Formats: sequence, C-alpha cells, structure tokens
Amino acid sequence: MICKLRLLLIGFFFGITGILSAQSYDLLIKGGRLIDPKNKIDGIMDLAIKDGKVAKIDKDIAAGDAKQVVNAAGLLVTPGLIDIHGHVFHGTQPNHYLSDGLVAVPPDGFTFRVGVTTIVDCGGPGWRNFDVFKRNIIDPSRTRVLAFLNIVGEGMRGGAWEQNTGDMDPKLAAMVARQNRQHIVGFKVAHYGNRDWIPVDNAVQAGEIADMPVIIDFGGSTAFEPLSIRELFFERLRPGDIYTHVYAELNGARETVVDRETREFQPFVLEAQKRGIVFDVGYGGASFELKQAIPAIKAGLYPNTISTDLHGGSMNAAMKDMLNVMTTFMALGMEVPHIIEASTWEPARVIKRTELGHLTEGAIADVAVIGIREGKFGVWDRAGDKVETDRRFECEMTIKDGRIVYDLNGIAEPVVAARSR
Repeated sequence: MICKLRLLLIGFFFGITGILSAQSYDLLIKGGRLIDPKNKIDGIMDLAIKDGKVAKIDKDIAAGDAKQVVNAAGLLVTPGLIDIHGHVFHGTQPNHYLSDGLVAVPPDGFTFRVGVTTIVDCGGPGWRNFDVFKRNIIDPSRTRVLAFLNIVGEGMRGGAWEQNTGDMDPKLAAMVARQNRQHIVGFKVAHYGNRDWIPVDNAVQAGEIADMPVIIDFGGSTAFEPLSIRELFFERLRPGDIYTHVYAELNGARETVVDRETREFQPFVLEAQKRGIVFDVGYGGASFELKQAIPAIKAGLYPNTISTDLHGGSMNAAMKDMLNVMTTFMALGMEVPHIIEASTWEPARVIKRTELGHLTEGAIADVAVIGIREGKFGVWDRAGDKVETDRRFECEMTIKDGRIVYDLNGIAEPVVAARSR
C-alpha cells in the first residue's frame, strides 16, 4: 500500500513537472489591440513574455502555454510609455527647485500607474550634481530613469543659478555625459532670461562633443523682446534637437508658433519640423494653452513627442499625468495610433534609445495595457479654456522588464502582487 502511494505521489510530481515545463512563457497578454508603431502592427494579437523579453507575437497563443495570463480583450496593448520631459530629481533642499529639491517628484509614485516605464528627467541635474541624481534617484528607482543634463552645472535650481553663464561649461557637461552615457541622453537649456544665445550655443556645443541632442525650453523673461524661434530652428539647432513647450504662450516670454496678435499659425514652423527639429509637448503647469494647440494642429503641427513636464505643480493642475496629456490630443483629433507612436517609439528614437519603445520579438518587455473609457470628460488648460470629450485613456496594467508592476483591476490570472523592493 505504501509503495503504491509512493508511486502515485511520484507520478503526480512528474505530471505537475511536465505541465509546468510545457508552460513556455512567464506571461501571456491575450486578445488586446496591439499597437506597435515601429513594426507597423495594429490589430488583435497575443503577446507572450519570457525572461523579461518579448518572446512571441501571434494571433492566438494558447493560454496553457503561460504561467500567468492577462485578459486584454477590449484594451490597447502598447510598448511601455516613454515620458521624455519629467522632473524627478526629488530631494530635501528647500532652495533647489527641480534639482535635488522639493518640487520634483519621486518617479515610481507617478509612472507605473499611468503606463510609463521610462522617464527622462529634463534638466534637473547638471554636470556638478549628476552623481547625486544617479545615487539618489536612478539607482533606487524601479522606473527606468534617464536624464537630459542641464547645461548649467548646478542644474535646475531656479533664479540666479540658471542665469549664470559662467556655470555653463560645454566641455565639462559633455565629459560627464560621455562618462554616463548609459543614463544621459542629451542636454537641456531652460529658464534663461537674457537676450543672447549663450546657453543654447553652449548646449549645442556639448551635444556636438558627446553626439547627443539638446532640448530647449525657450521661455525666460518678459523683460526683453523674445529671441527669434526662426533663428533658433534654422541657425542654432541641428536636426534631431528638440523644442519643448511647443504649445506654450508664457505671457509673451517667448515667440509662439501661433502669433499672439493675429492668431495665425507661423508656417515656417512646419518647415522646421521637416528640417528635423523635434517638437515636444512638455505640457507642464504653465506651458500648454489650447489657443496655441488647436490652430497649430489644424495647420498640421502635430507633436513629435508627447510628454508631461511632470512636477508637484503640474500634476495637480491641468496637466495631471501622461495619460491625461494623451487624452488631450485625442480630444483634439489626433488618431490613437499616432498618439501611441508619439508616446513610445518616437521618443525612443529621439533620445537614441531604440532598444525601447517597441514590441519586437527579443525586445525588452516593457508593456502598457490601456483602456479607453467612454463617458463625459473635459480637458482644460491654465487659461481656463476647455474641450469636452467622450473618451479618456486609463491604465489597466504596466509591465516593466517582463514583470507586472501595476495592475488596476486584477486582470492577471493568477493575480500576483507586484513585488516591492
């Protein structure tokens, strides 16, 4: 009797082992509308993940082949969202603004819940304090955190710190960027108030040395006549360089793409986009207005990249989060596949991280599962202008490096809690 029981147990063990070995995949996402702009996929497909990589994409992969299955019917399955303009150099210094200061936010609290798997801090650290940013933010974060290095050595400390041209050293900035190429994707200019080209030219020089793009926030002070964006686009920047806050007015602190007096779109901006200048949303707390965006989009100026300018102020104002910014452009008539491209593959290409932003077999398995909720909604801007819409993006699940890191409604079977550090 005991021998028979042992044989039964051995048989049961090997039976279970056989079943588990037959489960080829760690995770299977079934039945969603898979949108992968790089590979020109837009259709109902299954996606299997193994060892942190995309293992297979097919119209029907057997549920029994995976240890865990996600029912994505009625949902979008996209590459993990990439926000190339955030501020996550959170710290404890009260006079440091977005550079180790209190206004920036810790990334993990504000990324996964909206489908973002990669965020780029846009100019918080400079060449003087990048090591602090790496040690305190990049290393402990589960979110993939990259950086545009501020051309100002002190980073985005605000006030006089960002006006100090003596701290804008292109050679030292380029040196730090090349030493940290795994984490740094380019250089940032922001908040400069004088009417000269010193920070732009220094950032471009650093970009030339390090072979990286620059991203320009061109609004500084209303005390002077704004510099020419035509000159910026055609004489100062290179193809591949980025102009952020493209739909901002900033109370006259910059020349706008839609003339503030005539309300007519400036057609040379489209020529700049054709030349290769990248136009980034960078919504922010004060850097997006519908009276710029609506006529610009009507004229054909769609953003190359959708981003948030995430910080403690913007997330509690009109911007809110990445999905709300994407919802805004959906409300303005931008098609869903185009919105996904501007939030995944195009930002990956712009920051030269083409291992990200797509779902090619063998690629890093960063995935966002997104619903489009129907109802009565509104998107509004800092001026109080509003557009009503009947659709809104909502994140159901985020997968980073093949692991579920956010699951809104427990759509994975079996449900497994995301592991904390």
